Amino acid sequence: MQRAVKLTTLTFMAFSGLAACSSPVERYAGPSGPTGGVTAEAIPPADSAHEQGLRNWLADFKPRAMSAGINESTWNRSVAMIRYNPKVIERDRYQAEFTKQIWEYLDGAVSESRIQNGRAMLAQHRDLLNAIEARYGVDKEVVVAIWGMESNYGKNRGSTLILPALATLAYDGRRGAFFQQQFIDALKIIQAGDTDPMHLTGSWAGAMGHTQFIPSSYLAYAVDFTGDGKRDIWSDNPADALASTAAYLARSGWTRGQPWGVEVTLPSGFNYAQSGKKVKKSPAEWAALGVRAVNGGTVPNYGAASILLPAGAQGPAIMIFGNFQAISRYNAADAYVMGVGLLSDRLKGKGGLVKPWPRDGRALTSAEKTEVQRRLTALGYDTQGTDGMIGQNTIDALTAWQRANGLPPDGFVTMSVLQRLRNG
Repeated sequence: MQRAVKLTTLTFMAFSGLAACSSPVERYAGPSGPTGGVTAEAIPPADSAHEQGLRNWLADFKPRAMSAGINESTWNRSVAMIRYNPKVIERDRYQAEFTKQIWEYLDGAVSESRIQNGRAMLAQHRDLLNAIEARYGVDKEVVVAIWGMESNYGKNRGSTLILPALATLAYDGRRGAFFQQQFIDALKIIQAGDTDPMHLTGSWAGAMGHTQFIPSSYLAYAVDFTGDGKRDIWSDNPADALASTAAYLARSGWTRGQPWGVEVTLPSGFNYAQSGKKVKKSPAEWAALGVRAVNGGTVPNYGAASILLPAGAQGPAIMIFGNFQAISRYNAADAYVMGVGLLSDRLKGKGGLVKPWPRDGRALTSAEKTEVQRRLTALGYDTQGTDGMIGQNTIDALTAWQRANGLPPDGFVTMSVLQRLRNG
């Protein structure tokens, strides 16, 4: 998983090892016959200087790969098909000037077509998904929602050859250390025999298969659910990919029976300093402060929760639980987690959000966000950097400034906030 608010290939969290999961269900054999897969796209030509530079880099990098356990045979057959791919460098260096507002992103993420197609996938793969849910304890609708978000239910798995892409990015990209490790991990996948170099395909940045695992996440979480001896997330049969996604969420702390979030209404005079992921209270404690489920009543005790205001004080309020964090281990962007959560809710037959989004105004450009950070810092509200990326440090600084100026301290960056900062 691509997105102004989503960088799938860079937000997976890798861990060593994968605990074996026992369950009362039998292995899902899947359909017999050819597995199919994605036909790799041709690598565009590159100039000789870049080709030679990559060749030299590979020669220098070989000892590191060998020390990581890659054998001579795997190295030779992999390197033989590697060429410099200028297209991945172009994509890596492209920076969109405008980003989407969260409601624009969610309009696409939870579109009617995606809901309908997701329901069709639930019906088509009912037995498989029930078996996965029984083994890993992760809601099948959440697994299907991730499938829909990542590859449109397998239709867009990516056709870029992974080894050339990762080698190119490791040699000539902006995040060399990250892609060097992914390149080694991709070689380990080849060496294990799960696939071969010409069938190791995915996105330009190395995300692979139906649910877009990067190589390090594949090594840590992918499972052989079909029992054929391979962890095949690339083939037309989605069994291993979907089970691997459930395994990922289970290892990320998924709690069976807990929602990702519940829409709530906030009382008049709510202290917005209590919002945000850092403040956790039980639903009963939130209820004592006047927070109610959007349809009335107290939210059931699903565990410690925070109040998320994804569009500030004027938009919907979501009480989020531990499973929100579990999904965020798959992709850290709040918009992505909400996309998965809301889509899975619709696949369960639930409705969407009740409170409308504040759809007036546009998203700030990167330069404007940088200006917000610069002006806040100059006023004594240090954002810990001026990079145009609105993270927790910027939110904390903005919240403190809003509180000091008698504004709702919701930490939401808008054009009106920027104008107020400009006016002093």
